[in-house]
Amino acid sequence: MAEEKIWDVVIIGGGPSGYTAALYLSRATLSVLVLAGTKAGGQLMNTTLVENFPGFKEGVMGPDLMLTMEAQAKTFGTEVRYENVTKVELSGEIKKVWVGEKEINSKVVIISTGASSKMLGLGEEKWMGKGVSTCAVCDAAFFRDKVTVVVGGGDAAMEDALALVKYAKEVYLVHRRGEFKASKIMQERVKANQKIKILWMSEVVEVMGADKLKTIKIRNIESQEVKELPVDGLFLAIGHFPATELFRGQVNLDEKGFLKTGITHGTEDVWLEGYPTMTSVEGVFGCGDVVDFKYKQAITAAGMGCQAALDAEKYLTGKTSSY
Repeated sequence: MAEEKIWDVVIIGGGPSGYTAALYLSRATLSVLVLAGTKAGGQLMNTTLVENFPGFKEGVMGPDLMLTMEAQAKTFGTEVRYENVTKVELSGEIKKVWVGEKEINSKVVIISTGASSKMLGLGEEKWMGKGVSTCAVCDAAFFRDKVTVVVGGGDAAMEDALALVKYAKEVYLVHRRGEFKASKIMQERVKANQKIKILWMSEVVEVMGADKLKTIKIRNIESQEVKELPVDGLFLAIGHFPATELFRGQVNLDEKGFLKTGITHGTEDVWLEGYPTMTSVEGVFGCGDVVDFKYKQAITAAGMGCQAALDAEKYLTGKTSSY
């Protein structure tokens, strides 16, 4: 059953990009609905103190930041529903979005469903924010004079290890192979730092703790020897996967599943009518970690939300057809 109202904009996802887009669009007196999902707020809901988001001298707790951004958007008329989108039909002038059996129609859709960090699958999620992290750039300062472990072999893992050496007493870098896949310059920086101990051909096989992370077990893949290491911090840098399965076959995705927009790919088929955040479907825009395969910061997500909102407003106000 379809709602009678046709929204100007429906935003799918309620993280920093979605709420920023909602703020700009509702201030522009457009009707805006955010379908934030049952886990509204994105990855920041799983973080503790955020010290690198501008405007908060003493830092701000991740959940508090998200609640504040949501409340600010609501101040200007944004409606937020904590419901999961189950199906979309994005072709045509009127976009159709379903929450269960309920059909919601809008002139524009902004996709800001975010991305999730890949986990080890060892139950470490229970210690997120309690010793386990997926962002050393965000959390390194909390591990001053502590023992930390980074898992991964790409540029993100190198960046995490280099961020941690500024604070931690020890930094172990665990990698399953005998060589890194990171860029040569990043590898050289890590290998030149005597504070970083590289454990080649190794993998974390067990994560233990009580109220917080206490110990991990590391197995050497060649010898099968298992060592137990008391640690204060475990940083996972093994990649991200974007939440785009719902949109597969509806909009163009890259080989890793990220939304293709003019900002990230700059190719003629996705740079429609001068709207850099537009996807391959007219009237459908993307922002935040669902698009951003490189930076993955709250502030860059918010910035992309602003860009998508400005593009969407321009697109709507420039349309001459009546709905």
